[in-house]
Amino acid sequence: MPVTQLKNYAEGKWVTSKSEGDALYNAVTGDVIFTASSEGLDFGAMMDYARKVGGPALRKLTFHQRGRMLKALAMHLLEKKEYFYQISTYTGATRVDSWVDIEGGIGNLFANASLRRQFPDERFYVDGEAAKLSKNGTFIGHHIMVPREGVAIHINAFNFPVWGMLEKIAVNLLAGVPAIVKPATLTSFLTEAVFEEIIKSNILPEGSLQLICGSARGIMDYIQTEDVVTFTGSAETGRKLKSHPRVVSEAVPFNLEADSLNACVLGADVKTDMPEFDIFIKEVAREITTKAGQKCTAIRRVIVPANMVEDVQIALGKRLKSTTLGDPSVDGVRMGPLAGNSQRTEVREKVEQLAKSQKIVIGDLDNFDVVGADKNKGAFMSPIVFLNTDPFKNTDVHNIEAFGPVSTIMPYDTIDDAIALARMGKGSLVCSVVTADDDVAKEFVLGTASMHGRILVLNADCAKESTGHGSPMPLLVHGGPGRAGGGEEMGGKRGVLHYLHRTAIQGSPTTITRITDVYQQGGKQNETEIHPFRQHFEDLRIGDTLITAKHTVTEADITNFANVSGDNFYAHMDATSLEGTIFTGRVAHGYFVLSKAAGLFVDAKKGPVLLNYGIDEARFTKPVYPGMTIGVKLTVKEKADQEKRTEDDIAKGIVKWLVDVYDETGETVAIATILTMVKKRNQD
Repeated sequence: MPVTQLKNYAEGKWVTSKSEGDALYNAVTGDVIFTASSEGLDFGAMMDYARKVGGPALRKLTFHQRGRMLKALAMHLLEKKEYFYQISTYTGATRVDSWVDIEGGIGNLFANASLRRQFPDERFYVDGEAAKLSKNGTFIGHHIMVPREGVAIHINAFNFPVWGMLEKIAVNLLAGVPAIVKPATLTSFLTEAVFEEIIKSNILPEGSLQLICGSARGIMDYIQTEDVVTFTGSAETGRKLKSHPRVVSEAVPFNLEADSLNACVLGADVKTDMPEFDIFIKEVAREITTKAGQKCTAIRRVIVPANMVEDVQIALGKRLKSTTLGDPSVDGVRMGPLAGNSQRTEVREKVEQLAKSQKIVIGDLDNFDVVGADKNKGAFMSPIVFLNTDPFKNTDVHNIEAFGPVSTIMPYDTIDDAIALARMGKGSLVCSVVTADDDVAKEFVLGTASMHGRILVLNADCAKESTGHGSPMPLLVHGGPGRAGGGEEMGGKRGVLHYLHRTAIQGSPTTITRITDVYQQGGKQNETEIHPFRQHFEDLRIGDTLITAKHTVTEADITNFANVSGDNFYAHMDATSLEGTIFTGRVAHGYFVLSKAAGLFVDAKKGPVLLNYGIDEARFTKPVYPGMTIGVKLTVKEKADQEKRTEDDIAKGIVKWLVDVYDETGETVAIATILTMVKKRNQD
């Protein structure tokens, strides 16, 4: 195929450099297929463009609008996936490898799109609960989180050119922050193909994303206080960037995810005839061969009971021997080449370093077969497995990582030894333990958790549906301490909050209500003449309040509720059994109090309220005895728009109501937040 120069996307337009730049190769054939250069790009201008054009456009949208935007983008890219699969073969990836990268990346967009439901339909997020700062409650504190008015710079690794980009931008875009994407040049041709489809879709506001395919050297000189930098790659490069003078002087958040010496541990309870043994062998073999071992989460250290070393070596050798190595486009090939010959050279050097303190027992650097390609032209490499018989003495395995299909088997005697060996990685992204004994699992997890970002516990119960050792999930944190960089990417809502700034706000409950659009207890309540259940979603205002009629509780109420509910708990039914309790007499059921409250505030006639959606929280704060009189203040606490699923769907929203049940003294006896689904007046 002809050599094509990759384009950069800067300041709203595609830019082709006048210089050819770096040559990019087909990992299978070794042929030059692309070139990449960033010469002529003005990084400072790109940063300004993101801050002045992309940032304001994204911040005008609510979390729900941004989430729907991500969903639309995911749907668009999914339609183009076969085109991406074709290009992915040039990186040496098999169809399965590419699935993880391409559809896994698109899956991150879907997952983060669904997170919109955990945020308000607002441009900001209200964090936590209000803090009462004064005796009478006229002065309170709260926290809000708003998008940083900067730009996210994503510096990604070569091994996942699609997933690496999409898993990061999904989070910053949902938060309302624009990004500049810098993929590793080695495989940037696949990133460029996906990025081009993103731009063609016209789904994102202009300025939301920019792309640098060539070198980004010097871009860190332009970062400012509200920017965020994320880096995935080698620990050495990451540390250099993290110590950049601008990162320090501007106090810029820097998320570092570095490659690490991840481990997989076989529990001492597992024998060769147990399903967990097969699960272990399959998991280790998969992590050695998937993406040709080029994963930041790949298993580098295989920790097994001393009496199982030979069994593991034999079983793993048989499984790896059956793995066909060659051109990913050929049927039957299960492992492709490394991403390039430069990568193969680097991995071979690391293997030779490791060979000084341990022995290769599976595989060979030079003698192996390749299907459908020339192994001397392509970046092919056989799976390599070492045996280290004394891992506490020969410690290179805990310090040197060969970023390819390379791993080391090592023995342990006790669970404490296994924990110590896992921790000798000095901080890892992930560790897994395969055991049928939950007590072993608990001891291992508690002993290793502080040095790992994620721990997978595998057994026969979950193995079939497990996503595996090497698969970070978008709703869980991805990162790790120490050698792994000390960062956290993704993590569901946690990941989004990384791009928001938290500010404490103080004032009266009424003022804080107005700022947050969430009713704060003690704030002004707007008593309405029209029953709130007679009003459509658009007409309800935060603070609108219904003050109901009152009801005096009787013993008959308690008895009748017990008969209906079947709740005959002694405190409700037996006045002679109350000695030693906090109660002075038969007490009304808490759920009766809430049920009666509903009877007081519900308007029975058909109206805009479609259904009761649930209860978020409920507390019974004071006993209610026969003879006490209760009333209810029903207040609009919060509103959330709800999107129509189909054209024929009813236009509606969710309303949260504060239900404050009080007695004749004015003291609250029960408080709850209920949700109703309310029809909109405008059905367009």
